Amino acid sequence: MLVLVSYDVSTETSEGRRRLRRVAKTCLNYGQRVQKSVFECKVDPAQMEALKISLLDIINEEEDSLRIYRIIEPLAKNVMEFGKFKAVDFEKTLIL
Repeated sequence: MLVLVSYDVSTETSEGRRRLRRVAKTCLNYGQRVQKSVFECKVDPAQMEALKISLLDIINEEEDSLRIYRIIEPLAKNVMEFGKFKAVDFEKTLIL
């Protein structure tokens, strides 16, 4: 399944800046950054649960916000892209 992870972490303190880096690093382990605080992640149900638990362990729910959206199939009908950035197609072979 494709999920969209969006977050807003308070960076007024050094602890907040640390949380922000940790949230981004965790998201990078599951997907790709498509905006500064938005990631697309291709995960199975177990990975989805692990991602959610990891992020909830990092954020401070009194200061930060986290939203996870499941993008339903078919993606071609439900995802529109405009502008410079083009996301990686998870279904195609990745060449590094």
